[in-house]
Amino acid sequence: MWITKESIVGGKGKAPAANKAPGKLSIDGKVIDLNETEAVKKKFQRELKSGTVSLVLLSILSRADRPMYGYQITKNIDSGAGGSPDIGQGALYPVLRSLEKSGLLASRVEPSVSGPPRRYYSITESGRETLVDWTGTWEETRNFVDAILKGDHDV
Repeated sequence: MWITKESIVGGKGKAPAANKAPGKLSIDGKVIDLNETEAVKKKFQRELKSGTVSLVLLSILSRADRPMYGYQITKNIDSGAGGSPDIGQGALYPVLRSLEKSGLLASRVEPSVSGPPRRYYSITESGRETLVDWTGTWEETRNFVDAILKGDHDV
C-alpha cells in the first residue's frame, strides 16, 4: 500500500478524525496508533539488544589487550559499527555481572586516581570457548533471518 495525500486526508481534502488525534493516523480507512507502533518497535529493539549484548561484550573483551572497565567498554561499543544500538553503561553492568557469575568473565577492582575504584573485566578461557559457540549460533541465526527477509526461503 502506498501512502498518498488522498489516503491520508480521505480523498476529499478533509482529514479523518483519527488524523486529528495525537499519535493516530488514518490510511485508507485504517487507523494506525503511532504510539503503539513505536512501543512495539522499542520492545522489539529491547528484546533484540538483550539477546546480543552478552555476545558483543565477550567479543570486545576477547580482543582487548588488557582488562577493561565499564566506561571503556561503552566507548568501544559507541565507536564500533555505525548505526549500533544504544547500549548504555546502565545496561552493561547487569550483563557483565551475569557473565562473571557464569564464569565467562573475571574481574578485579582497582583504585582510580580520578574517582571511585573501577572494576576491570577480562574474558576467561571458558568465556573464549563460549564466544566461539555463541558466534556459531549467531551466524546460523543471522543467515536464517537474512534468508527469510530476502525471500530466499520457501514459504
